[in-house]
Amino acid sequence: MPSNVLTRRTLLTTTSALAGAALLPGAGLALTENGANNLVNALVADINRVIASGKSEAAMIRDFENIFVKYADVPIMARYALGADARAASPAQMRGFTQAFQGYIASKYGRRFREFIGGTVVVKSTRQIKAGYEVRAVADLQGQAPFEVTFLVSDKSGKDLFFNMFVEGVNLLLTERTEIGAMLDRRKGNLDELISDLSKLG
Repeated sequence: MPSNVLTRRTLLTTTSALAGAALLPGAGLALTENGANNLVNALVADINRVIASGKSEAAMIRDFENIFVKYADVPIMARYALGADARAASPAQMRGFTQAFQGYIASKYGRRFREFIGGTVVVKSTRQIKAGYEVRAVADLQGQAPFEVTFLVSDKSGKDLFFNMFVEGVNLLLTERTEIGAMLDRRKGNLDELISDLSKLG
């Protein structure tokens, strides 16, 4: 895949990124268009603050993991990324995988955020979907043409959180599901080994 596509795919995920709309069949009535907008605007503001902080890469990655946990429905995302194997996992294994997954995502994508210094992300439109709200934004990075970033937001977990993200139509969590599946296959389905190895990558 071209490097510029990878750059765009890694724009906002601490993430990030994330189950299809059908994954969450019914959003709670409490979620509003304004709430979805506020979530995405707050997420973007926190990411921009970390980028501009001048901290070391390791410190920035820790901050990105905290942002991911704060704004994303991490348990839903981790379960989707693990795919069918999540059904056979014990509760302890799912807790371990979820913890390892959030660190892995923050480390993998957070290392690319220095490329986005000086860029802006602006929410342009919001519409209601079956799973909650779709929030569309435009990212304008230095040296690149503007491109679209879309967040799917739901309150199914009891809080307004994003559970999916698309960059120019690319479903980031679906990509991670493929990669996680390949990693598990290389370990002959040994989930404990995968959790251990993911923890080292985070």
